[in-house]
Amino acid sequence: MAKKSAIEKNNKRARLAKAYAAKRARLKALTRDETASPEDRFNAHLKLAQLPRNSAPSRYRLRCELSGRPRGNYRKFKISRVALRDLASDGMIPGMVKSSW
Repeated sequence: MAKKSAIEKNNKRARLAKAYAAKRARLKALTRDETASPEDRFNAHLKLAQLPRNSAPSRYRLRCELSGRPRGNYRKFKISRVALRDLASDGMIPGMVKSSW
C-alpha cells in the first residue's frame, strides 16, 4: 500500500488539472495562434506560467485504485498488475482465467 500522503497529493493534482483545464486550453490555443499579435501571445505565455504547476495534466500520475501503486497499471481497469492478478485468481473479474498452454 502506498503512502496516504502520496495518494492524496496525486488526487489533488487530478482535481487541479480538471479545474484549470479550460483556462489552460484557452491560453495554450492563444499562444499557438499565428494571427494573434506577439504581445498577446507573450502575455498568454506569462499567464500560463502563473498557473499552479500541479494543474498541468502531465503532473498527474495514474495510480492503482486499490493499492495506490504508481507503476504497472492497466488503464482499462485502473488497477495495478499485482491487484489484477489477485482479483483474477479469486475469480472476481468475469471472463478472466489463468492462462495455460
